[in-house]
Amino acid sequence: MEQGTAYVPKFYGLQSGNRVRPFECTIMVYSGVMATKKPVRRSLTLPSRIAKQVDSMAKRRRLSDNRVLVELIELGIEARRQKEKDFFELAERFRGSKDPEEIKRLGEELGLFVFGE
Repeated sequence: MEQGTAYVPKFYGLQSGNRVRPFECTIMVYSGVMATKKPVRRSLTLPSRIAKQVDSMAKRRRLSDNRVLVELIELGIEARRQKEKDFFELAERFRGSKDPEEIKRLGEELGLFVFGE
């Protein structure tokens, strides 16, 4: 199993007046999200508008910019695969259709896939 470190505050610690301050400690945890292979460093330049959105998402979700970028890239790859799968399913239906009305409708849908809306 891949292990990583995570900051986990303890709910006991030094007393300061009437408050109990947590000790700061780091423990080993396993996360199924962690990479199972050695990560590859990439350098990337983002338009400032995109960089601001990434910063905002990271801050709101309390994640690193890098983690947000990885998640967005993974979602984009999955969306591309799904779109490709949908296209080939539609093409198969188009090829197998015998009804002229359905052929026309499916042809128009294929045109939208290829040339956009």
